Amino acid sequence: MSQRRYEISDEQWDQIKDMFPPYTTGRPSKLNERIMFNAFLWIARSGAAWRDLPEERYGSWKTVYSRFCKWRDSGLLVAIFQALQVEPDFENLSIDSTSVKAHQHCAGAKKTQTDTK
Repeated sequence: MSQRRYEISDEQWDQIKDMFPPYTTGRPSKLNERIMFNAFLWIARSGAAWRDLPEERYGSWKTVYSRFCKWRDSGLLVAIFQALQVEPDFENLSIDSTSVKAHQHCAGAKKTQTDTK
């Protein structure tokens, strides 16, 4: 499977693939857990509505949403994100003056004016 924008990497998937419970009720889904998890990430990172989920890539938005609710309510998503944050990916890290504020005393010593007359 090729990695696309907003999707989890192979290394990250290897860390969490064993955390998913086996499918036990009803007819098994045609889509595997990785595709479902990537659909969650697509929604979270793109900011789109559930109905805007690309069906050709991730399947029906209703199926993805119901799986999201099931995993959210069971606490699985919290456990997954805690497992993934152990080794953070600093690829998209950005620090600038809007997020790092200088202390009031970092401006230096008091300036004195010299008389030039």
